[in-house]
Amino acid sequence: MPTEHLVMGILIFILTYIAIVSEKIHRTVIAVFGAGLMILFHVLTQEEAFSKIDFNTLGLLIGMMVIVNIIRQTGLFQYLAIKSAKLAKGEPTKILLYFSILTAVASALLDNVTTILLVVPVTLVICDTLELNPIPFIIAEIMSSNIGGAATLIGDPPNIMIGGETGLNFDDFIVNLLPLMVVVFIITVVILRFLFRKSLVSNEESKKLMLSFDEKKAITDHKLLRKSLFILAITITGFVLSELIEVPSASIAMFGAASLLLISKIEPEEVLEKIEWTTIFFFAGLFILVGSLEVLGVIEFFAAKILDLTGGSITAMTMIILWASTFLSSFLDNIPYVATMVPLVTTISEGALQTYEPVWWALSIGACLGGTGTIIGASANVVARGITEKHGYKISFFGYMKIAFPLMLLSIVIASVYLLVFYL
Repeated sequence: MPTEHLVMGILIFILTYIAIVSEKIHRTVIAVFGAGLMILFHVLTQEEAFSKIDFNTLGLLIGMMVIVNIIRQTGLFQYLAIKSAKLAKGEPTKILLYFSILTAVASALLDNVTTILLVVPVTLVICDTLELNPIPFIIAEIMSSNIGGAATLIGDPPNIMIGGETGLNFDDFIVNLLPLMVVVFIITVVILRFLFRKSLVSNEESKKLMLSFDEKKAITDHKLLRKSLFILAITITGFVLSELIEVPSASIAMFGAASLLLISKIEPEEVLEKIEWTTIFFFAGLFILVGSLEVLGVIEFFAAKILDLTGGSITAMTMIILWASTFLSSFLDNIPYVATMVPLVTTISEGALQTYEPVWWALSIGACLGGTGTIIGASANVVARGITEKHGYKISFFGYMKIAFPLMLLSIVIASVYLLVFYL
C-alpha cells in the first residue's frame, strides 16, 4: 500500500468521524461522502468497498423495519400504553414502572429506535392528561430501551453488527446477556423511581380523565394486527432456531417481511417509503469507511498493540474493552464506534470465537449500556430527545447526564462482576 494512500485513508476517516460526532451535517451524508472519498482517492476499489458492506446487518435491519412499520399501522403500541396506564390506575410511579417494562420488552423484540418512536409520543399524551412533567418518564424509557435492546441480537444495532461478524445467534445473546440485563433493568428502574419520587404526583381529577380513555379504540385494524403478530412470532421463532435450520438472521427477517407484505396486501411502496433509509445508508457508508482501515492495515496495527498491552490475557482484554467501550459509547454514537471495533476484535481473536467470546460480550455490553450514559450516546436517545423537544420539553445534556451517567457506571460495575464470575 503506497504511503500517500495510507495517509489519505487515515485522514479521511478521522475527518469523517469528527464530522459525524459534531452533528453539524447529517451523519448519513457525511458517512456516504467519506466512503466515496475513499474510492475516489484509490484507498480501496469499488469492488473492495462493496465487499466490506455487511449485508447480513442491513438485511436484518430492513426486514425488521418492514415488519414494525406494518405493526405500527394497527395501533398496537397506543393500545399497550393506554392499557398500562389504566392498569396503573393513573398512579405515576406505577406508570413509570409499566412503561419502562413495555419499552424494555419491545426494544428486545423489535429494536430500540423504533420502540422509542412508538412509545414516547404516547407517553407525552398520557403525561399531559395527568398534568405531569414527562421528562422523568422519557429518561426512564431511554434507559430501558438501551437495556432491553442489549439483551437480544435484534434489539440494538451494535448487537446486530456483532452477530453479523461472529455468527453469534439469537439464542447466544438471550442466554449470555438477558440475565445480566434483567438485573441491570430492575436496579435502574428502582433507583429512577426513588430519584423522581417528588415529580411523580398527580391529582384525582386527572386520574379519572386518564381512566376514561378507551384503549380498544386505539386498535384501528384487528385483522392486520392478527396477521402481524402471527408473522412476528414466526420470525422470532426463526431467530431462535436459526442455527438448527441453518438460515442466517437476515434471511429470516427478510422472509418474515415479505410474508407479512404478501398476506397483509398492503402496497409495498406504502411500507418501504417509511423505512429509515437514512440509517441503512449510514451503515453502508460506515462499513466502507471501516473497511478502508482494514485494507490499509490500521486495524491489524491496533490489534497488535492491544495484544501487547494485555499480554494476550483474555481477562485484561475483556475488562479494557468493556470499560473503554462504555466511556467512548457515552460520548460518541455507539454505532460508528462498534463498526470500528468489530474488525479490530475479529483480528485479535483470529477466528477463535469460543476463546474470545467474553471479549465480544464486553464489546456488546459496553457499547449498549455505555449508550445510556449521555443523551447523544445512542440513536434511541437522540430520537427521544428530538420528539420531546418538538412537544416543548427540553432534555439538557447535563440534566440527563447527572441522572444517567452514575446509573450507567453502576451497571458496568455489575457487568464487570458478571463477566469475571461467569466467563473469566
